[in-house]
Amino acid sequence: MKLTPLLTAILLLAGCPLQSQDDPVVLIRKADKAITLDGKLEEGIWADAEPVGPWWQHFPADSLEAVAPTTLYLSYDQEFLYVGFICYSSGDEFIVPSLRRDFRAGGNDNLSLLLDTYNDRTNAFLFGLNPYGVQREALISNGGSGIESFQTSWDQKWYSATSREGNSWTGEMAIPFSSIRYTETNQTWRISGFRFDTQTNEQSTLVRNPRNQLIFNLAFSREIRFESALPKPGSNIVVIPYLTGGVSQDFEAGQSSPARVINGGMDIKVGIGPSLNLDLTINPDFSQVEVDRQQTNLDRFELFFPERRQFFLENADLFSSFGTNRDRPFFSRRIGISRDTSTGQNIQNAIPFGARLTGKLNPKTRVGLISMQAASDQENGLPAYLYTVAAVQRQLFARSNISFIAVNRQATSSSDGDWGWQGGNFARVIGADLNLASADNVWTGKAYYHRSFVPSSEQGAFTTGGALGYKVRDWELQWTHRWVGAGYEAPVGFVPRTDYQMVNPRIRRYFYPQKGAINLHGPGLEAMLIRNDAYGRTDHTIEVNYELNFTNNNRIRASLNQNYIYLFSAFDPSGTNGLKLPESTEYTFHTVEAQFRSDRRKPISYSIETTLGQYFNGYRNRLQGFVTWRFQPFGLVSLNAQVNQITLPEPYNSSILWLIGPRIDLTFSRNLFLSTFIQYNSQLDNINVNARLQWRFKPVSDLFIVYTDNYLPGMFSVKNRALVLKLTYWLNL
Repeated sequence: MKLTPLLTAILLLAGCPLQSQDDPVVLIRKADKAITLDGKLEEGIWADAEPVGPWWQHFPADSLEAVAPTTLYLSYDQEFLYVGFICYSSGDEFIVPSLRRDFRAGGNDNLSLLLDTYNDRTNAFLFGLNPYGVQREALISNGGSGIESFQTSWDQKWYSATSREGNSWTGEMAIPFSSIRYTETNQTWRISGFRFDTQTNEQSTLVRNPRNQLIFNLAFSREIRFESALPKPGSNIVVIPYLTGGVSQDFEAGQSSPARVINGGMDIKVGIGPSLNLDLTINPDFSQVEVDRQQTNLDRFELFFPERRQFFLENADLFSSFGTNRDRPFFSRRIGISRDTSTGQNIQNAIPFGARLTGKLNPKTRVGLISMQAASDQENGLPAYLYTVAAVQRQLFARSNISFIAVNRQATSSSDGDWGWQGGNFARVIGADLNLASADNVWTGKAYYHRSFVPSSEQGAFTTGGALGYKVRDWELQWTHRWVGAGYEAPVGFVPRTDYQMVNPRIRRYFYPQKGAINLHGPGLEAMLIRNDAYGRTDHTIEVNYELNFTNNNRIRASLNQNYIYLFSAFDPSGTNGLKLPESTEYTFHTVEAQFRSDRRKPISYSIETTLGQYFNGYRNRLQGFVTWRFQPFGLVSLNAQVNQITLPEPYNSSILWLIGPRIDLTFSRNLFLSTFIQYNSQLDNINVNARLQWRFKPVSDLFIVYTDNYLPGMFSVKNRALVLKLTYWLNL
């Protein structure tokens, strides 16, 4: 395959990575005794520790020291890394959304610390606290280059305490070395951190970070050095058994009495050496996983619903970052889960066992291996499948890497459930991705090539593409292209469309007023063109937009759009399965879009957005938004709603499609939570009720009670109903 000009530019970029200026290395002294976790910083080790700072503004500006000072201290012993900090503010009205673990940072007071234990500026462990002592932890991957690289699904057992006094709050953390992975011989790590202070409306970072970069981007970090050798990482074996019991009844299928089920299984986590993690699962159960947020489907292609199961989310970046979000070779939701098209809810397919190995072979090489056996589903005529995914990532230059992936789905039974290797029933993909980023993240790039193999492989069984981005204070430019061949098949991936070539250039200009209510504003221009060899141009979108971000955190965005679509197959744009517009017809239509989001620090926050204008051969008006009421610190009540009014000329259907989702999140304490989520979807003619009570009776050990109902809206008659109780226990061996 010849190198495209874009790929050539990316390779030249990789050969000359930029350098960033590091802050002085911080020396961490060893503690002579353990600390008492009370959030007071009264132990002598804090007086002896060197303060890590200063902290710098990231919002509203990025050129000043933080107005709300933060004092950070670090120490350690043979068991724990100790973190102590004091966060000063202008008052004592600290804001938290609730007492639920793994809170979001925006709109509330909190501090998060990022530990890059391999000193590679690519991966990190995040530990965070808010003033009420609520913990959160996450894994940062791909250098923290995008929102998708922030994974809160990772759970670990660690210890902390906070205290509040006047216009400051104080925190202490004790992070077991056994809970993170590192190289024993490497005494130098990297550290970064960020803090949100609601009273001064300031976001600050431990290392100066340009405001147009993500606040958790690992390009902006500094070295820390331990004064003596770190403890040897132990085996860190964790067993998490579970037991479930439940009743369910399917009224639509005529089930006369409830079905009762008792089930059990376990997850096992094993630390192998200093840097590898082995996760085993036996008969996994995901009944406690939050239901999907439903979507109105007005698209010609499959909608994307994100993975929510924790087993597949931990270290997911090793497997899910290949390709783009429209031609992923691996999408974990294809394993052990399908969708009920009448209710929009998940249907589980049993997984007897599975394993995942992830981690580092050495400081520059990450590896990942997944093997999952899914049982047959005779009712739907599906055989048992063995899913295997292998990935290798090798670091290049300052913050770049080259990665390889192999995906295999192999039938291990017939559709009747008779076990046996089905040699002619397989689907495979192999590929390579080159991901590049300069040391200061001004330049980013990507290039990839994947090829699929199925028994009936056709010409064009490949996908390839690339991207090149440039981001500085005043400008952001991005070029993306993608080519998905007509014969490309990735049934274990997410590839909603094949047989097309796409180009997508974007440009944005930023302005930073020195005074006034506006903090940041600027215009943007984006275009997307899709074509294939059979039809020529099939789609294009041209968008001119303008964004305004205010100093009080309000945001406004407006855009003008031109859309062109050539229908190579018949399609009903009303979303009602009515008379379809004929194939081989083309449509050009124009729309206006506007969005407003209010300040999330307020007790009541809201967002509203609308689309008005032409739609194929008719018109579409869309109104969508949410409102949230926070009653601190016990939770929030929110309402999401969307309505699409589609007007088409006779004989085509017109429609009004509603999607309404009230939600109640209550946190009675830091260990007892109740979530109730109701969704009405007029397109599916379904009302779904999902209530989930969680009691965290010990660290990372839970009791769940989950209740689910689906109703027909007209007579409010029950379609199906289920009640599940699940008990999990985290056991360190």
